[in-house]
Amino acid sequence: MSDGFSEMITTARGFLAGLAQNNNRDWFEAHKAGFKADIEAPMKLLTDLFAEDLSRLTGASHTGKVGRIYRDVRFSKDKSPYNTHVHAYWMQAGEVGPGWLLHIDADGAKLMTGLHALDPEGIALFRAAVDRDGDALQAAIDEGRQSGADLIDFDDSMLKRVPKPYDQDHPHADLLRRKQIGLGAALTAAEASNGLMPAMIARSRTLMPFWRWCHMAQV
Repeated sequence: MSDGFSEMITTARGFLAGLAQNNNRDWFEAHKAGFKADIEAPMKLLTDLFAEDLSRLTGASHTGKVGRIYRDVRFSKDKSPYNTHVHAYWMQAGEVGPGWLLHIDADGAKLMTGLHALDPEGIALFRAAVDRDGDALQAAIDEGRQSGADLIDFDDSMLKRVPKPYDQDHPHADLLRRKQIGLGAALTAAEASNGLMPAMIARSRTLMPFWRWCHMAQV
């Protein structure tokens, strides 16, 4: 039985497909009321509810926020005014440690967790943890892959060489070259057939070994 949020995914996919073809103010304004009522409002409710579930699952207090549909074009060559995706993200109090992200675009929905947009201190902590306990990280990644998840390739997030002071032939060289790391998986229609929230909770459980490692890395 659906919890209502699965229908929001379907509505969002159609809206975002149209927006991708008509990324302009006139089209958006003509569809804005439907976006606010049928996508943004349920996304905000979903975000609040899932924050409670994450807090229970992880043992760490989480708060969530829905991302803006409006793009920041100040420093971009692409002046398209709107994002062609919608997303919500959840962080621990003080925004320390791994976060969670629900990403929805015309192709569907994906839930992921990991360390994103790390500052220099956070990157140093991550690399020290890889050097110290990279086998456990790789095991968590492999476990996630067995349930359909995989590493997220963030734009421009891989160094060409292993950073100093680590050896170029380090057993976890590929992990050390990352400046951020995430693991995620699509939320399929079959998974969400009994409700999006149950599907998100089930998926978050499969991602928990990876989340725990990332949490440890930033302590």
